[in-house]
Amino acid sequence: MFNKGVFLDVGSVDPGDIVWSPLKAMTRHWGWHRATSPQQTMERIIDAELVISNKVVLDRSHLAACRNLKLICIAATGSNNVDLEAAAEHGIVVTNVTGYATPSVVQHVFSLILSLTTQQQYYQRAVARGDWQRSSHFCLLDYPIRELSGKCMGILGYGELGRGVDRLAKAFGMNVVVAQRPGSEPDPDRIPLDELLPQVDVLTLHVPLAPNTRNLIGARELALMQPHALLINTARGGILDEAALAEALVNGKLGGAGIDVLVAEPPVDGNPLLNPEIPNLIVTPHIAWASHESRQRLVDDVAANIQAFLAGEIRNRVV
Repeated sequence: MFNKGVFLDVGSVDPGDIVWSPLKAMTRHWGWHRATSPQQTMERIIDAELVISNKVVLDRSHLAACRNLKLICIAATGSNNVDLEAAAEHGIVVTNVTGYATPSVVQHVFSLILSLTTQQQYYQRAVARGDWQRSSHFCLLDYPIRELSGKCMGILGYGELGRGVDRLAKAFGMNVVVAQRPGSEPDPDRIPLDELLPQVDVLTLHVPLAPNTRNLIGARELALMQPHALLINTARGGILDEAALAEALVNGKLGGAGIDVLVAEPPVDGNPLLNPEIPNLIVTPHIAWASHESRQRLVDDVAANIQAFLAGEIRNRVV
């Protein structure tokens, strides 16, 4: 058991519905913080042996100063908020959690796709305006509805989440093609991105944010897509050129988009995709992963990572 542990951003995981008992048993003394600003980070972790962070940044200066720190548990899959090189240099183990949010993310991907293909938001507004009530027919046909069956789904990033989307897409009767990630080794089961983009009716992104994926989908790539195609991003905001996407939607060069992630979160300084006049766009506040079941699995898995570390076992190690 650790003597002191700190969870820096409990509020990003728990609005009040999580069972914490598996995690609380891992250390004698806990520091629980709903949120932690960059100015508060050092003082809160300086004497901790265990630090848990969902999104709070732990940089080289933090890791060099924390002489007691043995384990960092990232309460997420992405590890870009921790300086992994510095952690290795100081002998600090870093773990993450994978696979916990697959059902939630896949469900959210298709909630966006279905809302866009059925024009749900526009029909809801039409009913609120009284359009249906004034109709001379039993239904409204003001906004075109499309079926997913027989359409082509393109998946960029074919790990746990991409495979989950693949399974559900096929259940809808879609044809699935998988993109060859730029810079990766050729694979006969993958299609180069420039060849894939003109084929797809829906493109969904599931790659991590890294130097070779930043702005991977920009104006050039969007121009290769069919004007009726949909783009879904539940991965990371920096993968997509947001200004280019806004322009493509406004100019009718793309059929629609469902976006759950932005470059800066929360978008306190604004964002091109927050313009309410952009047509056929749904923006959700980074909640694809956030089902109750997913968040409980996350906490339970962090506890399992800590237990494995204390037992001298390797589990979900990043470093």
